[in-house]
Amino acid sequence: MPASQSSMSGAGEAGVRTVVWFRRDLRVEDNPALAAAARAAGEVVPAYVWAPEEDGPYFPGRVSRWWLSQSLKHLDASLRRLGASRLVTRRSANAVVALLDIVRSTGATHLFFNHLYDPLSLVRDHRVKELLTAEGITVRSFNSDLLYEPWEVLDDDGCPFTMFGPFWNRCLCMPDPAAPLLPPKKINSGDLSRCASDELIFEDESERGSNALLARAWSPGWQNADKALTAFLNGPLIDYSVNRKKADSASTSLLSPYLHFGELSVRKVFHQVRMKQLMWSNEGNHAGDESCTLFLRSIGLREYSRYLTFNHPCSHEKPLLSHLRFFPWVVNEVYFKVWRQGRTGYPLVDAGMRELWATGWLHDRIRVVVSSFFVKVLQLPWRWGMKYFWDTLLDADLESDALGWQYISGSLPDGRELDRIDNPQFEGYKFDPHGEYVRRWLPELARLPTEWIHHPWDAPESVLQAAGVELGSNYPRPIVELDEANSRLQNALSEMWELEAASRAAMENGMEEGLGDSSDVPPIDFPQELQMEVDRQPVRPTQAPMMAGRRRQDQMVPSMTSSFIRAETELTADFGNISEDSRPEVPSNMHSQPQMGREETVDGGTGIGVRMNGNHHQQNLQNNTRRVLGVAPSVSEASSSWTGREGGVVPVWSPPAASGHSDPYAADEADISSRNYLDRHPQSHTMMNWSQLSQSL
Repeated sequence: MPASQSSMSGAGEAGVRTVVWFRRDLRVEDNPALAAAARAAGEVVPAYVWAPEEDGPYFPGRVSRWWLSQSLKHLDASLRRLGASRLVTRRSANAVVALLDIVRSTGATHLFFNHLYDPLSLVRDHRVKELLTAEGITVRSFNSDLLYEPWEVLDDDGCPFTMFGPFWNRCLCMPDPAAPLLPPKKINSGDLSRCASDELIFEDESERGSNALLARAWSPGWQNADKALTAFLNGPLIDYSVNRKKADSASTSLLSPYLHFGELSVRKVFHQVRMKQLMWSNEGNHAGDESCTLFLRSIGLREYSRYLTFNHPCSHEKPLLSHLRFFPWVVNEVYFKVWRQGRTGYPLVDAGMRELWATGWLHDRIRVVVSSFFVKVLQLPWRWGMKYFWDTLLDADLESDALGWQYISGSLPDGRELDRIDNPQFEGYKFDPHGEYVRRWLPELARLPTEWIHHPWDAPESVLQAAGVELGSNYPRPIVELDEANSRLQNALSEMWELEAASRAAMENGMEEGLGDSSDVPPIDFPQELQMEVDRQPVRPTQAPMMAGRRRQDQMVPSMTSSFIRAETELTADFGNISEDSRPEVPSNMHSQPQMGREETVDGGTGIGVRMNGNHHQQNLQNNTRRVLGVAPSVSEASSSWTGREGGVVPVWSPPAASGHSDPYAADEADISSRNYLDRHPQSHTMMNWSQLSQSL
């Protein structure tokens, strides 16, 4: 476990020169590592290392790389105004080696950085501390990304929580996090005469045109993040409880990209929203008070995504409930292509996917709609959808993304019911009652009356002709009928339980050694290079620069095995004939994750909200949840899935309120002991064996 040091003594040491390693903390305000370095009366060398190859398949997408490039420029200008000479930038395939070189070339005696909680970062940070400490360098790390460190929030038995409700209630009962730190008044510049910087290139020629459009809608940088927070607090926040479900309006905070890149301090957001809540509570403004409660819940979901990642580091690849690995996913790349191109025949789903491709953004409720359709109607592997969100979302966040997709696929103890399919038509009238969102992104349906906008297949022929809609020609028919999808889903669930029972019986009879810890399952293998055909989309897939010897595409299609051959048939406008169940094609070595359920919710921008729903597989759940695979150390507002327009600060995975279950935002969540669901890991709340984790990764 990384040691967090929050004390920052003002006494300086003679001859101190500190390298401050920036990562996802691209701000000078409330940056504990920078503040500690500035308080030591010595020189400060700010540094950023760009080593995307270390992220493997999670190489940043085009829009994420654009945001990062703009944010670094903003940070460099801010540091220069405080007295620093410049931000040292390095391009490397190994961040630890690059850091060691920077420390040696500058003659630094200290290295300060802020914590990250995904498994790759935890292993990397451990190596940094080992190598530099061996060379006599003082290494200190700090909490800059969370309200509370993961190892600080434990249940009454000193164990980690496995459900969001009890976790967030415990956080709210703890002392408030420390107040945010002010920016340093001055930074003493270090000697960089022997420390060269590399020019970081985040885009190629083919991407510049698309990226130019992003600058018209977004302003990266920590000072712009502060302005965005102020605008939200003084505007949409007061009506957040009422407007958060409206997909056709800008009702969310739009803060998730700023939070992901660390341009905005979560402690600052928490304290300022708390002050608003106190003011409105004293004034008797119950609507404003409720809005603050719901918005803080979205902050809690973001916290929970890091919390799960820290305690279960393989959550981005493996389900947290063991029996879900037996779910027979449909490995059908035709379905996958239709979904990502927004040609499923369900208007709300298609509108969301068109917006994602064009802008890199999705409202939190729409994220839930498209991901639920992906998992339950098309029954595609949830890790495919998670990877696609990672490649295309502006606020792509692995921890929140994994939490969101695990929730949707029923892979969490308090996740959604896997056997309940949400009707996109009903969700459309709930989240887009006037059809404005669909009309904006599906111009071919713009002239349809609101009565038929979310289910054009039911419209009379005369209405379709008047609106210029020809189903099967300029707009597809539904790729899968919901009744058929529901029947296929029930059959798949029956097959899952049978396979799980057979595996359990085999273990009890000694015929196999057992599944054991899911960490022994090889991770999903993504193709190194894959062209993606895209029809009718405003933006074309482009290569990600800076890759030596190989090319990467935005929106790469993940393959379940390295030997899986991608044979994508040419699609016609009419998808009525695509109904074949391709389960027999699932590779035998595929370790997918089935889903289970409960109703959970994630609000406009953070992670996943959790709400127990007692009437689903209650009996099956009680009988089978004790048979849970342990999850090794792992990683996941949406986005991976973040939300932006609708009241959320981070990825928003709130379940569609249209789904006929109790309000996911209700505060009275069932508190079921986590022991009934997940096997305890003795090291999950104590010291982790990072060298062992490094070898497994």
